[in-house]
Amino acid sequence: MDTDRRGVWAVVGCSAAVFWSGAFIFGFPGVMAPYWQQTLNVGRGAIGNILFFMLAAVGIFMFFVGHWQERVGIRWMITIGTVVMGANFFFAFYASSLFLLYLWAFIMGAASCFVYVPALTTVQRWFPMRRGLVSGIVNLTFGGAAAVMAPVFSYLLECIGYFAMMGSISVAAVVLGAVAAQFTEPPATDSIQSQAPSANSSTLGPSLTVSQSLRTRSFWCLWLTWALQGAAGIAMVTLSTAFGVSKGHGLDSAVFILTAFNLTNGLGRFMGGFLSDIIGRNLTMSAAFMMSGLAYFGLPHTNWLFFSVMLAAVIGLAFGTLFGVSAPLATDCFGIRNFGAIFGLVFTAYGFLSGAIGPSLSGYLLDITQGNYVIVFGYLGVFCIISSLTVLFVRPPRSVH
Repeated sequence: MDTDRRGVWAVVGCSAAVFWSGAFIFGFPGVMAPYWQQTLNVGRGAIGNILFFMLAAVGIFMFFVGHWQERVGIRWMITIGTVVMGANFFFAFYASSLFLLYLWAFIMGAASCFVYVPALTTVQRWFPMRRGLVSGIVNLTFGGAAAVMAPVFSYLLECIGYFAMMGSISVAAVVLGAVAAQFTEPPATDSIQSQAPSANSSTLGPSLTVSQSLRTRSFWCLWLTWALQGAAGIAMVTLSTAFGVSKGHGLDSAVFILTAFNLTNGLGRFMGGFLSDIIGRNLTMSAAFMMSGLAYFGLPHTNWLFFSVMLAAVIGLAFGTLFGVSAPLATDCFGIRNFGAIFGLVFTAYGFLSGAIGPSLSGYLLDITQGNYVIVFGYLGVFCIISSLTVLFVRPPRSVH
């Protein structure tokens, strides 16, 4: 198989590998939140903690996965993550308490790291001059999978029941993910693509070490951006359907708000990555985050389902842009050699802060204020506005000491 074809198959394999992790993280908790809340007899804050534990695992494991993938190998890392992800549904299957549900969420977040970071590393190494595009393609699948699967999860829950649905999706995830993993090997060298850089392509600068990156302003601005914009984006996973129900829409209608968010979450990853190769990473992200903030400010004041869906789509677009553009922006600033470890450290903001100040805090505020979405969506909108400013300072450092 020639080099170009192998690179294309690697992009396909990596995209297919992240499909189920994206569906389980961005779609499954949102669909299941009303069911778990009812069966476990808990409030919205307790359900919001599901994503906190999921993201906490991401914050812990993303850095280590960045190191381990060079020793274990990309294909094996993705295979391990896929198998663990499917087997993990044992805990959700018998989730008779919040503890088991939180354990399921934590393991799911950890398993997703074994798939996501190796997949992004592989495609950027195959196509170093189109890193925004190929990262966007992988992220499109990662985020867009939930838009495809959220209605499917809802349908399966209604038609075949909770336990049969759990069994079928876990088997599908293991089989399809393991097959996709076989096509995810990176090239022998980071620069296997021989094409010359085009005028619109970002060239890779020298690779920084982890310690050098931590001493730059760019790292911490990107870290803060992930903490705030990550919180604003991930909160919609558990807030969207509940917000729709609070406005008088049935669950079958309210789920369209989540579907719209996840659809543009996926599309934003591809569109953002593609546009960032043309107009620049910082401008692409800043504009998307600003629009997301304005959408959050307007969302609690609309009663029409159509407008709620449209505004949720804008928020999803910004969230997708965060994922689709951050990886190539990080390699612009810090190089590709230590990308996995450095990007893993950036993800600690998403793992340790975003879950706490996003879905968890918003859930508790809704419980305290009897469902006042003006307050919740207001502070999430402020997070977006701040992020649109901080990302402008993420630039390749002029010198590193």
